[in-house]
Amino acid sequence: MSAEQREVARAIAAGPRGEVRGPFIALLHHPALARHLQSLGEQLRWNSKLPPRLLELAVLVTARRWTCQHEWLIHEQLARKAGLDGAIVDALRERRDPPAHGDDALVYAFCSEAHSSGRVSDHSFDSVRARFGLDGALELLVLCGYYTLMAMVLNTALLPLPGNAEPPLK
Repeated sequence: MSAEQREVARAIAAGPRGEVRGPFIALLHHPALARHLQSLGEQLRWNSKLPPRLLELAVLVTARRWTCQHEWLIHEQLARKAGLDGAIVDALRERRDPPAHGDDALVYAFCSEAHSSGRVSDHSFDSVRARFGLDGALELLVLCGYYTLMAMVLNTALLPLPGNAEPPLK
């Protein structure tokens, strides 16, 4: 690694991720991108206004949209740990509308619209904004874009799944 790559790798490992893994293995080939994307990801995951369960729901909607095996494998575990209903996780995996209610339903509708049309309807945006504020709605929209980007990196890099796991998505 170059000196800049080593510096970025150290910074990533020193943060909440604890190590260089997933898409950052590939992104380290462009250390400036890796540095900025790591910072954005850290903001979205560890400093968000949204609760972890809803963040992970949004990531799973995104991973399913792009059939990103790596993203799904990691974030399914995080979603379950954060308390996301297993029936919602199973429905998403099987490409069915989940039995979501309340905040889960708001986030699912918002993210599904973002991924199906590239735009969130005024109704969905206003519903999320009413519940989580404008900053929460913006965080959710950016989270969909960020994890889309990461899914594309992971799908292109063809990194092996941790522990040589079987691909979880069909």
